[in-house]
Amino acid sequence: MTTASDNHPLPEPAVAQEPVGRSGSIVLVLLVAGAIVAAAVGFMALGKAQAQPYIVGLLALLAMVGLFMLFAFATGIVRFADRATDNPLMRPIADHAFDGIAVTDSRGHVVYANTAYLTLTGAASVQDVRPVERVFIGNPDVSEAVFRLLKASREGKRLQEEVRVAGPDGTQGRWLRMRVRPLDDAKRKAKFSVWSVADITRDRERQEDVFKELQHAIEYLDHAPCGFFSVNASGDLVYVNATLANWLDHDLAEIGSGGLKLGDIVSGDGAALLTSIVPAPGEVKTEVFDVDLRMRNGRTMPARLFHKLAFGADGAPGASRTLVISLARNERADPQRSAEVRFMRFFDHTPMAIATVDKSGTVVRANARFARLTQDLKPGAANSASILDAVNEKDRAALAAAITLAAEGHGDIAPVEAALDGAKERWGEFFVTGVSEPGDAEAAIVYLLETTEKRSLESQFAQSQKMQAVGQLAGGIAHDFNNVLSAIMMANDFLLNAHKPTDPSFQDIMQIKQNATRAATLVRQLLAFSRRQTLRPQVLHLGDSLSDLTMLLRRLIGEKVKLDLVHGRDLWPVKVDVSQFEQVIVNLAVNARDAMPNGGKLTVRTGNVSAQDAERLPYKGMPAADYVRIEVADSGTGIPPEIVDKIFEPFFSTKEVGKGTGLGLSTVYGIVKQTGGFIYVDSEAGKGSSFVIFLPRHEAEKEAPAEASAANGKEASPEAKPRAADLTGQGTILLVEDEEGLRSLNARGLRSRGYTVIEAANGVEALEELEANDGGVDLVVSDVVMPEMDGPTLLKSMRSRNPDIKVIFVSGYAEDAFAKSLPENQQFAFLPKPFSLSQLVAAVKETIAA
Repeated sequence: MTTASDNHPLPEPAVAQEPVGRSGSIVLVLLVAGAIVAAAVGFMALGKAQAQPYIVGLLALLAMVGLFMLFAFATGIVRFADRATDNPLMRPIADHAFDGIAVTDSRGHVVYANTAYLTLTGAASVQDVRPVERVFIGNPDVSEAVFRLLKASREGKRLQEEVRVAGPDGTQGRWLRMRVRPLDDAKRKAKFSVWSVADITRDRERQEDVFKELQHAIEYLDHAPCGFFSVNASGDLVYVNATLANWLDHDLAEIGSGGLKLGDIVSGDGAALLTSIVPAPGEVKTEVFDVDLRMRNGRTMPARLFHKLAFGADGAPGASRTLVISLARNERADPQRSAEVRFMRFFDHTPMAIATVDKSGTVVRANARFARLTQDLKPGAANSASILDAVNEKDRAALAAAITLAAEGHGDIAPVEAALDGAKERWGEFFVTGVSEPGDAEAAIVYLLETTEKRSLESQFAQSQKMQAVGQLAGGIAHDFNNVLSAIMMANDFLLNAHKPTDPSFQDIMQIKQNATRAATLVRQLLAFSRRQTLRPQVLHLGDSLSDLTMLLRRLIGEKVKLDLVHGRDLWPVKVDVSQFEQVIVNLAVNARDAMPNGGKLTVRTGNVSAQDAERLPYKGMPAADYVRIEVADSGTGIPPEIVDKIFEPFFSTKEVGKGTGLGLSTVYGIVKQTGGFIYVDSEAGKGSSFVIFLPRHEAEKEAPAEASAANGKEASPEAKPRAADLTGQGTILLVEDEEGLRSLNARGLRSRGYTVIEAANGVEALEELEANDGGVDLVVSDVVMPEMDGPTLLKSMRSRNPDIKVIFVSGYAEDAFAKSLPENQQFAFLPKPFSLSQLVAAVKETIAA
C-alpha cells in the first residue's frame, strides 16, 4: 500500500477547474500603447478626410474588445489577479505535501487534489478523483465520522476525525486522520472547503506498542512481591497495586473509584507521619516509616514504607510513590524483625507524643502521635521542622533552655508546662531527656503530654469550689441576717400597731419597714445563689409563661430596645418555681438592657434539645439528657473575656457604684442550679452576649413519687390563700428559738393575739416543757438550727411521744436543707425567715385549724 509517507517519487499533481493566478507583463502593455500611438500619428499624416474611416474602424475595434472583456469578467472567464496571494511557493508546498489535500466547492465537487490525496483514495488519474464521502461510501466504520465532517464543512467549521479503515478480504486495515476547514474567511472563498487525509497507521501502531508495554509494566507492578500505592495531597489513594490490595483484603475496583483514603489503610496516627514531611520547594524527598496497616476486617499488619514525595516550585506536594514491605511474614523466624515490629508498635501507638531533636530544636525523628498533634495545632499549614514552633511564643524560651540542658548532658530536667501554638487554647507538658551517644545529631528526646483537658477540669473544679465556698458563706450570712431582720420586722410591727397614721413618727416607722423589706429581698437573693431558698416547683409550659411576661419585659427594657420572642414548636414541660423562673428572665433582660444604652435587640428563644443533640453540644459539665433550652441574647457591648468567669459571683458588678447590687446574675445562677438546670454564657466584646439555660425535661410518670415526697412538708404561706380578717385565736403554743430577743418578740406578738405561749431556748428545754404540759400544747413553733438539739431531732422526739402534735418550722435556710434528715411521712408546716407579725399569726392560726 502506498501512503503519503512512503519515500517514492511523486507524480505530477492533478488540477481540475480552479484557475491559477498568473503574473502580468509590462512589456505587453507598452507594446499595445505604442501601437495605438503609432496609429494615431499615421492617421494625422493622412489627413482628416482620408483618416476618418480608419479612425472609426479602430474605435469600433477597441469598443468590441472592451465589451468582450466586460462580458468575460462578468461571467468569470477573466479575473483580476490578487498579487498579494500570488506566491509561487504555495503551489509546490500543497502539491507535494505528505498529507492528502483536496478542495471542494459548495456542491461537493473536487476543484483541487494533490498527488497524496489521489494515492490515499486510490484514484488512478484526475478523472477518477472523488470527494471523501464518495470514497468511503458504504463503509460502516467510517460513515458516521464522514457525516460529522460533511456537516462541519457545510457550516464552515473545523473538525477532525480518526477512523480505522478495514483492509480488503479481512486483512489488517489502516488508520486515517481526516480534517476539514473552510478555505478562507473571505466571502468568495468561504464556499470552498479544504480536506486533508493522513495515514497515521504507524503512529497508532507505536501507541499500541507503548500501551502494551505499559500494561505489562502495570501487570509486573501489580504482581510484584511487595506492595505499592500512591496518595495525593488530599489524602486520597489514587493507585494501589494488586499485591497490597490482596494483603489488606480490599477490592481494587473500590480503590480505583476513589473510595479509600490514606487513613483507611494506615492504623492509628500513622497517616500523620506520611503527611508530616517538611516541604522543600523543587526537591524530592524519600522517608522510611514503620507503621501498622489496617486490613478491611480491622486487623493490623506491620509494614515498612519507603515514601517518596516530590514538591513543586511553590512547595506544594505532588502524588507520592510509596513502596510497602511487609514485616509480618517470617516474623517468628526472624527475632530481629520481631523486635523491630514490637518497638515500632510501642513507639507509634503510645498516647504520648515523642520526638528526638538536635541542639536547635529541629525534629530528627518523631512518632505518629507527635505528627498528629502538630498537624492538629495548625490545620492546613505547612509542616515545621522545629519543635519550638509547636509552642506559644511566650513559652518557647523555657523549652529551648530545657533542650540546651539536655544537650549538655544534664539530668533531672524539670518538666516544662507550655501553651501550644494554635487557633484554640491548648496546653502541653514537655519532658526532656538527653541522648547518651556523643556526637549524635539527636541531642535530646522530648516527650509531650497534652494537658488541655486536665487544665480545663482543674479550672472547672477550682471555679466550682470557689462558687461553693462563696455560696456557703453567703448562705450563712443570710441565715444570721434573717434572724436580725425578723426581730426588726417584728418590733416594727409593734410600733405600727401602737402608732396611728397621723402620728409624726409614723412615716419614720414605715421607712424602717420598707428598708427591712428591701434587706429581706437581698437576703433572698443570697439564698438563691447559695441554693438554700425554698422553691415551690410546678409543671410549666415555658411558651405560655414567657408570653405572659412580654408586657413586663417591654416596660423594663424601654422603647429603644426591640424585644423578639421566638418560641420553639411543641416545647416539653419543665418543673420550676414560676416566680423564680420569672425572676431569672427579668434579671437577664435588665442586664441586657443596661448593655445596650443606645438601643438594640433582645431575643428570647426557646426550643427542645434531645439527649443526642445535648451530647454533641460544646458545653462542659452537662450530662446527655432531654432539655428545654432558653436563650436570652442581646446585641449590646458584650462581656470582656477576662471577666466572663466572674460574672456569676455575688457582689461582682461592672456598673457604677449605686447602680447595681452585683446579685442579679448570681441569683440567676443559683435558681437555675437549684432547679437542676445549667446556664452558660457566650459573649464577644462589641458584638453582644447570649445566656443559654438548659432546664431538664419533666417526665409525667415521675410526678407521682415527687408529689408524695413534697406533701411531707408544706409551706404555711398566708399569701397563698385569702388572708383572714380576724387573726386572733386561742391555744397553747410552745415557741422554741435560740435567739432570745427574737423569741421574746415572737412570744409577745402571739400573746397579743390571744395565744398562750411557752418559751424554750433549745430542743432540750422544749422537751422538758412538753413533758410539764402533757397534752396541753396545741402547736410547736420551732427554729431549725439550734444548739444542743436542732429542730429535726426535736420533731422526732416529740412525734415518738405524741404522733399527732402539730409543728411549724421557721428558718432562714430552705426547707430542703433539713427535710432530707427527717424520716419519711413526717407532716409539718414551714415558714421562711424573715417574717412579719401578721405572717406568723396567720401561719399559726392556719396550722391549728388544719
